[in-house]
Amino acid sequence: MPVTPTRRSVLAAAVATGTGLLAGCASANSTSTSPKKGGTLRAAFPGAGVKETMDPHAQRQFVDIARHKAVFDKLVELDATLRPVPRLARSWSSDDEARVWRFELRAARFHDGHVLDADDVLYSLSRILDPRAADHLAKNSLSHIDLPNCRKVGKRSVEIALTRPNAELPGQLAMTGTSIVRDGWDDPRKPVGTGPFRFVSFTAGRGFGGRRFDDHWNGAPHLDEVRILSAETEARAAAVRGGEVHFAHEMTPTFARTVAHDSRVRVVATKRSGVQGFALKTDSAPFDDPDAAMAVKLLVDRKRLVEVVCSGRAEIGNDVYGKGHTYYPEGLEQRERDVAEARRLLKRTGLFNKKVTFYTSTAADGFAQAAHLFAEQAGEAGLKVEVVNGPPESYFTDVLSQGTITNHRCGAMTIPTYISERLLSDAPQNATAWQHEDFDEAFTAARAVVADAERTARYRSVQTTLRDRGGLVLWGHPEWLNAVSRTVHGVKEAPPNTVDWARFDTVWLD
Repeated sequence: MPVTPTRRSVLAAAVATGTGLLAGCASANSTSTSPKKGGTLRAAFPGAGVKETMDPHAQRQFVDIARHKAVFDKLVELDATLRPVPRLARSWSSDDEARVWRFELRAARFHDGHVLDADDVLYSLSRILDPRAADHLAKNSLSHIDLPNCRKVGKRSVEIALTRPNAELPGQLAMTGTSIVRDGWDDPRKPVGTGPFRFVSFTAGRGFGGRRFDDHWNGAPHLDEVRILSAETEARAAAVRGGEVHFAHEMTPTFARTVAHDSRVRVVATKRSGVQGFALKTDSAPFDDPDAAMAVKLLVDRKRLVEVVCSGRAEIGNDVYGKGHTYYPEGLEQRERDVAEARRLLKRTGLFNKKVTFYTSTAADGFAQAAHLFAEQAGEAGLKVEVVNGPPESYFTDVLSQGTITNHRCGAMTIPTYISERLLSDAPQNATAWQHEDFDEAFTAARAVVADAERTARYRSVQTTLRDRGGLVLWGHPEWLNAVSRTVHGVKEAPPNTVDWARFDTVWLD
């Protein structure tokens, strides 16, 4: 697949000039059984143009998160099963009510030489929760942190007090937008973190450069440098096949099939790494009526969507997020297509032969394809769907206010974080406009339960309510597909937003 001159020039401008961007690396046929020092790795991610940022508390796109991960660390990360694991916090504990938590800190060093202490953690939390910062992603989920009553305990411990009990706090501190910055830092043009790479350069919509930080608390990276670039799908595909980049993030099933026998590239596939679906606005007609929403859930041909949109590389969804994750409600009967029942509900709710708007975009691969396939399926049941295309640059913000139906997707995160970020009344990414005080209270009560078995049972009840009455039609759990050059070693299968995802400090080049 050749790169068009325009796409090639954009990608080439983001990386170093010169002949052969993999110059100095061995051929794709060489092997390396043990880590080697040196080299510059180039990774390409879907871009977000001028909206890209080096502020680690304002991240929303994967390209931002990957760049921030190179420069900053969190207190806690998630492992492949979505359980919290130590990072800057080497351990943690809580009181009996899960209302006061203590985190013991590592002796990590910032890039400017400052050694991490409790003041840095307290400042980071205050910055995340700054009421003036509307774009700080974790602000809503962490709003129950009682900042005035948080305190440092010596240099290496910090107590985080909460306004209400929360047994899930460590997992929430692993969500996106929770990096630890130095006390007083507030200049995204000059990011200084404790991460494995020092900041060198950044241009929104183009690229980021970082250099190995030899004093990283987890050991210095094998690489000398990492460059994280922005590029659209076709450019990423051509670049990794042509040797311009070593790593291409979020590739399509079609690409994976194309390179199945390509000796230069391999695909790293991670199962159950997120969800694909549709979001129905539940705060206004017609989907303020749960029966109307149920009609859509019954008319959807999930198997066909998986086959066409994901080329079969997905597990069929059951309108519940997080298949395979902790707290996923196993044992629910799989929702099957029932056109006759969907038609009956459409007639009962007055939707039969009426038109609704599906607001879609090319913001993610497969979105527009899924929207048009859904429109065909809806027509078989008597629901008319008008597909409207929106700009990819602002789509994930636009869906909060536009469209009766929109595309929905999410990478890996804990189920409690998914609910708190997308389904509570004040959730910042509540694309279904699901706003029910009794639901909020039930979820908050479940999160406060310290006993695992009881907390799990309560979460099951909350999720069942969403499945039966909410506006999410979650039809598939796709594989996450990344492409790597055969010259790259150490890339692990890992769901997005987990500790080993987009982790370039542990990879090396031939």
